[in-house]
Amino acid sequence: MTYYVGILDGADDVWGVRIPDVPGCVGGGSTPDEAIADVIIALRDVMAHKRGGGFEVPLPSPLSAILASGEVEAGETTVIVPLALDSGRTVRANLTMDAGLLEAIDEAAALRGVARSAFVASAAREKIEAQ
Repeated sequence: MTYYVGILDGADDVWGVRIPDVPGCVGGGSTPDEAIADVIIALRDVMAHKRGGGFEVPLPSPLSAILASGEVEAGETTVIVPLALDSGRTVRANLTMDAGLLEAIDEAAALRGVARSAFVASAAREKIEAQ
């Protein structure tokens, strides 16, 4: 997985995150956590658009380069933003888990009207992006 450096700033109930390596890629929210969650989605959407449109996908800079660039101002902090892009192809995976957990997964997937695989993939993506 690829990780980009984001810069978090804000106060009270107005927070934002920008990604220096991807101009225009920003997220916002009323808390730092909301702003980070928003920029994760924004980064995925921007990069999927770039990849799909044949545009150059910028590589992430190391944290040390971002810090040395002077991009981070007083009162701001850096955060790590994961990028999990779909590759456009599916693969079969054999997973082993407790039978009770599998039943719970199947019930939850049925309630949402999705297949087991889609449910597990969605849950995994949410867990990865919550890091």
